[in-house]
Amino acid sequence: MPEPTGRRTEPPFRADHVGSLLRPPELLDARARHAAGALDDDGLRGAEDAAIRDVVRMQQDAGLQTATDGEFRRTSWHMDFIYQLQGVDRTDEKLQVHFHNEQGDLDFESAALSVHDRVRLGDTIFGDAFTFLRETADGTGLTPKLTIPSPSMVHYRGGRAAIDQGVYPELDGFWDDLAAAYAEQLRRVAELGCTYLQLDDTSLAYLNDPKQRELVSQQGADAEHQHEQYIRTINQAIADRPPGLRVTTHMCRGNYRSSWAAEGGYDFVAEALFSQLAVDGFFLEYDDERSGGFEPLRFVPPGKLVVLGLVTTKRGALEDKDVLKRRIDEAAQYVPVEQLCLSPQCGFSSTVEGNVLTRDEQLAKLRLVVETAAEVWG
Repeated sequence: MPEPTGRRTEPPFRADHVGSLLRPPELLDARARHAAGALDDDGLRGAEDAAIRDVVRMQQDAGLQTATDGEFRRTSWHMDFIYQLQGVDRTDEKLQVHFHNEQGDLDFESAALSVHDRVRLGDTIFGDAFTFLRETADGTGLTPKLTIPSPSMVHYRGGRAAIDQGVYPELDGFWDDLAAAYAEQLRRVAELGCTYLQLDDTSLAYLNDPKQRELVSQQGADAEHQHEQYIRTINQAIADRPPGLRVTTHMCRGNYRSSWAAEGGYDFVAEALFSQLAVDGFFLEYDDERSGGFEPLRFVPPGKLVVLGLVTTKRGALEDKDVLKRRIDEAAQYVPVEQLCLSPQCGFSSTVEGNVLTRDEQLAKLRLVVETAAEVWG
């Protein structure tokens, strides 16, 4: 085992988690009654508030240093944010993403998006939600974390075809406006007291999969270099982030009802990603062979944190602690152990449906992360 390197006092933490958590039955029932018109907006918010108070206590009981609101106010980890950007609307067209699991395939369907006007930030997105989380976590010793989709996600699913050419005849203006909207979002949430923000970006993991790059090429884009444009845009968005705001990114290959959409190691994007993306830490999916080996971590520069997602959220069976420690040892061959942390590989409920495990199994997974991190890093 590596020598202990100590508990971290700023994020990401030695034991951390991605963000979304399984919705309790009471909240799912409230959402269903709200959708049917049997519960008003205030009633739904009250149910959400109660569930978030409970889940913050759960994260504290698990021994974590950070807390999210479980994304309990959202249906989806990304579209609830993206549709609130000015200039972006949902359309009647449906997007289908093909997911896979050990039992077979299933499709995720959501409304497509249209960039019909200049991209701007209107109201602070998730501002009230973060304020409630911060107030709920006050006095617990937990650092509240806000998760939002990366700017890349506004482009990845629809590509050029989703962006009105009359508004953006050249994409340079789109990227500039998108980065400016995100920069303003970061400035505002920092004013609300946010010190830990995570940009969730499946695209940077998807692009490692040759099948995904083929889809990008079919959209008429440059699949070999699209990740470089995404990195430039994220860097532009976070370049002037307020002092004291730590920014991480999370990259996975899809997470819907215990299924995935893409496969392949981080090799294709690794050199540009790790050497150029100016975030403070990388949450990386590493729970099975779909994620490849740790060799791409050789490009991680000094000072950057890598949060190894070794504990799966797709199944309830608990990992063996000694196996987790061996895998941390293997990763430490490519990046110093003091730059490593541990987490589940993804959220437990990227969409409202959640993954196929119980809330007790979710808690056991989080406690396993905390216990293993304490034994590895001290």
